[in-house]
Amino acid sequence: MDQRLPISRRSLLLGAAALGVPAALVGCGSGDSPAPTGGRSAGNLGTVTIGSNASDEIPKKSLETQVKAFTQATVKINTVDHNTFQENINRYLRGTPEDVFTWFAGYRMQFFAAQGLATDVSDVWREIGGDYTQAFKDQSTGTDGKQYFVPATYYPWAVFYRKSVWQEKGYQPPATLDEFTALAKKMKADGLIPIAFADKDGWPAMGTFDILNMRINGYDFHVSLMSGKESWTDPKVKQVFDTWRGLMEYHQPAALGRTWQEAAQSLAQKKTGMYLLGMFVAQQFPEADRADIDFFTFPEINPAYGTDSIDAPIDGYMISAKAKNVEGAKALLKHLAQASSQNIATKLDPGTLAASSKADTSGYSALQKRGAELVSKATHIAQFLDRDTRPDFASTVMIPSLQSFVSKPGEIDSLLASIEKQKANIFR
Repeated sequence: MDQRLPISRRSLLLGAAALGVPAALVGCGSGDSPAPTGGRSAGNLGTVTIGSNASDEIPKKSLETQVKAFTQATVKINTVDHNTFQENINRYLRGTPEDVFTWFAGYRMQFFAAQGLATDVSDVWREIGGDYTQAFKDQSTGTDGKQYFVPATYYPWAVFYRKSVWQEKGYQPPATLDEFTALAKKMKADGLIPIAFADKDGWPAMGTFDILNMRINGYDFHVSLMSGKESWTDPKVKQVFDTWRGLMEYHQPAALGRTWQEAAQSLAQKKTGMYLLGMFVAQQFPEADRADIDFFTFPEINPAYGTDSIDAPIDGYMISAKAKNVEGAKALLKHLAQASSQNIATKLDPGTLAASSKADTSGYSALQKRGAELVSKATHIAQFLDRDTRPDFASTVMIPSLQSFVSKPGEIDSLLASIEKQKANIFR
């Protein structure tokens, strides 16, 4: 049974315009930090703990601000580096997890729910369901038909750029891969590094693979490949890597030594011309420069699929199966599902959009409005490679494989044979 629940254009946004490993386990958390609870030193529901991957400054502040308005319990947040969070979640959930933890919708949620590592929150959904479209509920539902996740925010992936640079140089958004390549050549001639790029953390390159695969082979093939049903040695997959290799000369060099934040800063500093990333790229721009950010969806490669698919991951919250305060945790999830909470998130974080249909989008920046429009027009929406496949396959196979390709893009056949062999051992 295919556990993935695809989101269609019609159902996703008809009504709408992300493991905390305790620091003692991994030595890199920021520690427990109590969040004020609206004037009460302790609410009626005691203390609720959150394991959070919101380690960057802006999303961290966003979560802290949202829980300040929660008056039913005292909240303690344990913030852990985002990448460590993901790499250790399986051990974390089987160990001594916090009550609530930040996580991702769709397949990644279903994977842990099916293992009995998450608490059923169907009763929470009976109260909050009217605030979400059916597609968001689908992406929160396990294979057993129960809900295990509450969506908070989402964000599209696209190619971002600075409007002022493009206006100065006379650049125009490309509609095809040939136009994209011609633009990159022009940027290079103008002294810009055409494409900002970073993969020190292992996951950013997944976004490039996703969009190239969906543009070349279509959404259905991509989803099937992610679920282990297609061969990585298929000529269709090789074409993806061949196409990517052809673009490598325009990528920012030494990508394995650079974080996404540093690559985004190079775009902000006008050293690079464009950057394929999630809308959270805006977090790395000074507030005064954010109005200068714009984007275009990655251009068409195969006319059969055009630009019908994008990545638009959904972030939110789950309750661990070992939660000590389930009642308080469910109350907190209801609070985080409220439009008022998500309004705080989208106001503080310029790279996110609210999942609740009742959220106030009138205060969206021009960038956020454009992001919501992009998602609403997409026919198919993927959750991102490391969310659309098994976590062990994503972390132990795809991260090192894509980093190997970025380092040595000429060795495609052996790379794909290695991925396929490892895939066969994982998808049994």
